[in-house]
Amino acid sequence: MRQAPADAQIVARKLARHLAEQAVDTLNALLAHGHAGPDATGQGPSAMNAAVRQLGISDSTLRSHLKVAKRDYGLEPNWSMTIKVTPTTPKPFELPRLPSELPTAEALIVRRKDEYERKHAASEARRLVPVKIKINGPIAIAHLGDPHVDNPGTDLGKLERHMQVINATEGMFGANVGDLHDNWVGRLARLYSESSTSAAEAWVLVEWMVRSVQWLYLLAGNHDCWSGAGDPVKWIASHAGLAYEAHGSRLNLLFPGRKDGVRVNARHDFPGHSMWNSAHGPAKAVQMGWRDHILTCGHKHTSGYQFLKDPATGLISHAIRVAGYKLHDRYATELGLPDGNITPTSVTIIDPRFADDDPRLITVIHDVETAADFLTWLRARK
Repeated sequence: MRQAPADAQIVARKLARHLAEQAVDTLNALLAHGHAGPDATGQGPSAMNAAVRQLGISDSTLRSHLKVAKRDYGLEPNWSMTIKVTPTTPKPFELPRLPSELPTAEALIVRRKDEYERKHAASEARRLVPVKIKINGPIAIAHLGDPHVDNPGTDLGKLERHMQVINATEGMFGANVGDLHDNWVGRLARLYSESSTSAAEAWVLVEWMVRSVQWLYLLAGNHDCWSGAGDPVKWIASHAGLAYEAHGSRLNLLFPGRKDGVRVNARHDFPGHSMWNSAHGPAKAVQMGWRDHILTCGHKHTSGYQFLKDPATGLISHAIRVAGYKLHDRYATELGLPDGNITPTSVTIIDPRFADDDPRLITVIHDVETAADFLTWLRARK
């Protein structure tokens, strides 16, 4: 069926209006984005030229659409959006060219290269830190869990007693997995109102603990890291001649007369969680490829232990989570978390006479006093 002439005229008028409105809208958008109008000088790209390219039509066709828009519909672009610039006379003054406070690109590149080299060297040196054991025979490492020395729910007496046992036992070394104190910051700072120990007094206790033992490793937990780059514990530890590392440290213990070292992989926590196995994090690390003899962590205030064997080499790995000395925790009570604190500290006793696949190489005891007695007996054997 053929279309009536009247219908064709209606369609043509609609199309003409659409093209006219499209031309005006396109120019308004370009003017709003800084394109120059027809009377502007010294501006950016011409709005008319940009509209021609954008609509895919000729300049004459665009002008025709604009003429129809103005004549038939009273529409035209808002040319006032364009800032008109008129030529200016030379300035009657002269400003000096001021130096920039920023370094040049060349200086930045030199500095960045130096920074990378320092960071790379520091990172590589910590990948596996060689530690020479200067005494013969078996040794023990007491892996102390989260101390939180300033928390009212911490058994500070037990912590002090365990450190005294470490210092009094030949061959026993102290180690700590982090969270030396609460170190409440931000919105958590309000929790100091629930403690009789002030923030300033907390640092006194932290320094007392750091200086009381010659730590084989001393880690910064998440609470310690809240101090940021200016962590005072780093300064205290450096003046005490101790190695203090954020999050984790991996050591290779080198014994007199033993060909290969005994590797200790200590972190504040390992990734991974299981409601069925509290030692899942360090055990997962073993299963994901960390072939270390001892893997220990804390953070969750629960105890856990699992040992695994590498079927390819026979190496036995001991995955340990230590609970710490904070026995009463309001946060855990609020959430209804079960009490999983079996022991605040686990002790690994290493007898370097035995091979990696021998269960006698490492003995794990979950009581400091019992471990001290066993180590003393073991070292006395001929």
